Amino acid sequence: MERTTVQRGLNPALRGRRFEWFPVVNTTFLILVALLCILPLIHIIAVSFSSSAAASAGYVKLWPVDFTLASYEYAASRSEFWQSMVVSLKRIAIGTPLNLLLTIMVAYPLSKESDALRFRPVYAWTFFLTMLFNGGLIPWYITVKELGLLDTIWALVLPTAVPVFSVVLLLNFFREVPKELEEAALIDGASHWTTLWRIYVPISKPALATLALFSMVEHWNSWFDGLLMMGNPANYPLQSYIQTIVIQQNLSNMSRDDMLNLALISDRTLKASQIFLGSLPIILAYPFLQKYFVKGIVLGSVKG
Repeated sequence: MERTTVQRGLNPALRGRRFEWFPVVNTTFLILVALLCILPLIHIIAVSFSSSAAASAGYVKLWPVDFTLASYEYAASRSEFWQSMVVSLKRIAIGTPLNLLLTIMVAYPLSKESDALRFRPVYAWTFFLTMLFNGGLIPWYITVKELGLLDTIWALVLPTAVPVFSVVLLLNFFREVPKELEEAALIDGASHWTTLWRIYVPISKPALATLALFSMVEHWNSWFDGLLMMGNPANYPLQSYIQTIVIQQNLSNMSRDDMLNLALISDRTLKASQIFLGSLPIILAYPFLQKYFVKGIVLGSVKG
């Protein structure tokens, strides 16, 4: 009995002493992870603002050397760059709302029990299997071609209109909504359509903001489908344009003056400036969505 009492008396002290180190270790770990994420971006920005000689010699670390805007001036002087920027913005403006709309429409019925939706497991597995298997690249291209979507913005938007991963996330989110809210709405005579748009969607802003960010990043970073579906380089989204210039070094669309200007710019500074410009819109959009990430899902929605 005495030994047990002593052990019980020591456990809280040992437990408290053990957990005193957790905030320190956790904070240190998170700082290291944050530095791993932000330092490469800072290095890229520094290289993009540095001179060609300094970047080629490897002198640039986290601060620009021989500050210059030559790479940005070259990128901004090309009309193709701005055309591709417009295509990417148009893709986000159409693709993100479409992704959210279809995600909501699919996730809501799948969040119900089998007795409320017949054959629910069949529908759920049908969507889930598309995450594991697909028809392949050639059937995808042939389908888009036969629908007459090649060289249009819809070839970039419709094939990914239903992001199944987002459906799974929102489905589980809807399942956490208290049943009392839906039951109260149904008792008042609300239909499922009204319940969805008047109750579920308003209290799902944190999840929808996160899914919107996922969709925006996915559309903005996609480049392969642009190369595949767009025969005219004028219809390339921004990442496809950057890929042809920076990775493939395709100079066929450049004039003689463009080639002379490119000769004065380091390959590293050009790549860095293009990468930074390509990520800048997402960086600017993130602070407006970040506030929703820390909010509770249905905090305080049900009382008693």
